[in-house]
Amino acid sequence: MYTLGINAAFHDPAAALVKDGVVLAAAEEERFTHIKHGKRPIPFSTYELPYHAIDFCLKKAGITLAEVDHIAYSFDPYMQLGEQSQAETLQIPLKPTASTGNWTNPWDSLFLSSIVNAPGHLVDGVPLHLAARFKGASRLGPYQWHFTNHHLSHAASAFLPSPYTNAAVLVLDGRGEVATTSYWHGQGNQMTLLGEVTMPHSLGLMYEQMTTYLGFLHSSDEYKVMALASFGNPVYKDYFKGLIHLKEEGQYTIDPLNLEATFGPAREKGGPLEQMHYDIAHSVQVVLEETVLELLQFLYEKTKADSVCLAGGVALNCVMNARLRDRGPFKNIWVQPAAGDAGTALGAAMWIDAQQRKTEERNYEMEHVYLGPSYSDEEIEQFLQWSKLPYRRLDNVAEEVAEYLAEGNIIGWFQQGMEFGPRALGARSLLAAPFPAEMQARLNDLKDREDFRPVAPVVLEEEADAWFINSRKSPFMLFVNDVREEKVDAIPAVTHTDGTARVQTINPQQNPAYYNLIKSFYEKTGVPILVNTSFNTRGEPVVCSPRDAVESFWTSPLDALIIGSFMLEKNPKTAEVSFQSSVYNFQ
Repeated sequence: MYTLGINAAFHDPAAALVKDGVVLAAAEEERFTHIKHGKRPIPFSTYELPYHAIDFCLKKAGITLAEVDHIAYSFDPYMQLGEQSQAETLQIPLKPTASTGNWTNPWDSLFLSSIVNAPGHLVDGVPLHLAARFKGASRLGPYQWHFTNHHLSHAASAFLPSPYTNAAVLVLDGRGEVATTSYWHGQGNQMTLLGEVTMPHSLGLMYEQMTTYLGFLHSSDEYKVMALASFGNPVYKDYFKGLIHLKEEGQYTIDPLNLEATFGPAREKGGPLEQMHYDIAHSVQVVLEETVLELLQFLYEKTKADSVCLAGGVALNCVMNARLRDRGPFKNIWVQPAAGDAGTALGAAMWIDAQQRKTEERNYEMEHVYLGPSYSDEEIEQFLQWSKLPYRRLDNVAEEVAEYLAEGNIIGWFQQGMEFGPRALGARSLLAAPFPAEMQARLNDLKDREDFRPVAPVVLEEEADAWFINSRKSPFMLFVNDVREEKVDAIPAVTHTDGTARVQTINPQQNPAYYNLIKSFYEKTGVPILVNTSFNTRGEPVVCSPRDAVESFWTSPLDALIIGSFMLEKNPKTAEVSFQSSVYNFQ
């Protein structure tokens, strides 16, 4: 049985395909269209469906849309339509001020109408070059269409592919149909809703407002606020804490924010960052962490489970996740690597699959997220030859590239299936040595991004504890750890200003080529760590295809591109900076 999951309601449109409980493919639309986050979360974009991501998923399985049994769309418009569910028409205002009725937003009718009509849009709006795989389908099927509650989809994405069959589940995002925070207890393939917080009270939207005030793009740049926070002090903690009122049964309310009246004019995009901005970011971050710890305590008392699973965009906050791991009541914590809205495509598909098959059996555990397009050496070489690009085949990729990195070069690393979710995890990555400290600045310059942005380490799983405090298996780069004091000087490029690092661990089963490269680097330098950041430049999504990789390589100051078994170099004989690996032998 094939079940196709679709996310398209807000942002980060994506698709996932599940067959009898096993995830076959998953990808975000942005990787194919080169539009960051796929689209902006406005009502006028709701009709846009992730056609390219759907086409990829179907192609991966070797089927057409008509061969799908179920489609799960991760938003239920009828929860908002209420009494108007049976209406023949909905009024759409000519201007926002002309809106009438009981809508929260004047454009809600347009937003919901587009979602209700998604079954028709899917087959009528498909781009011509993708149409062949959509033939034979209509708005009536032959598949069965399911509108799946947004928070249920988030919760399923966290629980069903997790290592646990009995766990608490916490969903924290901006908003779903009405919920902003929801609590669940997962057992087997079932989940019970324990409670929810509803609009307008939302920790996610509060963080989004701070993102806008600090001069960044909301529903996009929240991670920048998290990075800013480490440079600040909790000067305004009491103010933000006073806005949030925790109540019984996991409920809370948040007073309206009037940031400009409190702190003065908002920071202009690209404007100077002042200490006040750092302190605001730090204060909001601390209050978020402390509030969610309280919510987690309620959930633990309600479920008495040993483990908790997290999803929703707020769950991508790796600093918060680390605090929940270290100070929370649960022994185990698992965060969905595509915790944002893209992951709801996966959750909706897995939920409908389990319900339709009426099974408690688990056939899948998410050990990796290499669920996107992959390319063989033959396909890559054909493209390189067609492009008339100079390249050479490497005899031993791990050995030769490790030596190249030890000399101080920065590479694009393009291997196996593209990652699902926002983190580059060794399939579409930029890699470099974690020393000297200037390597962080070089990478930020290469990616044309803000100076304050940190870069992250990937470490051999078996060596992680020797370098990072309280290290656990962390393949998805969703937690921070303190760098051991005696190791800071060895890896200054990945040690953030507060002494932490956002760690990815890797073992040979998850990604053999990636693991072997780091292992070779370890043998040459005594450091079992590389810098890993996403293979993209400012404003662009992570690269997907060989063409994307080559274009990004030739339009940025990368030293080399390692694509499959092949290497492309701009300056084969000299590097901008050269380091003697023996100097950094920390064994």
